[in-house]
Amino acid sequence: MPTVLVVDDSLFMRVTIGNMFKEWGFEVIGEAANGKEAVALYDQLKPDFVTMDITMPVMTGIEAVKIIVEKDVEAKIIMVTALGQQKKVKAAIESGAKDFITKPFQEEQLKMVAFNVLNLTYSSQH
Repeated sequence: MPTVLVVDDSLFMRVTIGNMFKEWGFEVIGEAANGKEAVALYDQLKPDFVTMDITMPVMTGIEAVKIIVEKDVEAKIIMVTALGQQKKVKAAIESGAKDFITKPFQEEQLKMVAFNVLNLTYSSQH
């Protein structure tokens, strides 16, 4: 079962995203509220996959992606971003993020992007 690290400064978003992944058979091995925590937990837990908010206190998601990808070129990180942050998304992708989704998102969107990044066989829940 793939492991995931959920990074968002909103506890509600961390719980929501984490629950979705659990439903799909992933193991949520960690949660972080900012980029600094995300970097530390990534080093410690070595998750298969990371969802990373862009705008967070202490350290942004973009800064965290740069640090993580410098250490692990194979890191599979997708950005979770608010509407209207296209420039930041572009910077995140250039820094090594594999893909992004925009809040508010549908559960199926996240599943499709996650499975695609992990090269897992995707099937919708119908």
